[in-house]
Amino acid sequence: MIGIPLGLAVGNAAEWAIHKHILHGRGRDKSSFWAFHWHDHHRNSRRDGHRDEDYRRPWWAARGQRREAVALTAASAAVAPLFPVAPFFTATLWYCCARYYRVHKRAHLDPEFAREHLPWHYDHHMGPDQNANWCVTRPWFDHLMGTRKPYLGTARALKGRRRVARRRSTTADNG
Repeated sequence: MIGIPLGLAVGNAAEWAIHKHILHGRGRDKSSFWAFHWHDHHRNSRRDGHRDEDYRRPWWAARGQRREAVALTAASAAVAPLFPVAPFFTATLWYCCARYYRVHKRAHLDPEFAREHLPWHYDHHMGPDQNANWCVTRPWFDHLMGTRKPYLGTARALKGRRRVARRRSTTADNG
């Protein structure tokens, strides 16, 4: 049963490291396979108050969502050989991958959900420092690594939400 807490810890550590070093590190290079994260997903989220309308499309129809699903499936397949010797650990890692996809998608379809249940992820996209708050599902490794930087609840956050609301209102009026 020790595999469950170990799997949760490893899953969160992997989420933190992959987000920081691959999605942001390699993803800034426009020619990288991972460029969708920085150049599409972050742009969409910043522009539309944490919403990313690509998540309304089927997973196979949106480049970023497809690559996210493929990477999570590949990670799940990569740990599958561990199942016979560490079934709880492996199953927990599979749970972490599935939860990541489900929670991340919901957060970008429902920014209010993100603000209430994943403020650290909202802060990652909407805060002044997008090179912080790397965790999506739980902020454990951000706290451990010193990369948790709160943004929600600040005067700057309120000003940013007002700016996005004005932009959405203007777009709706013109559309």
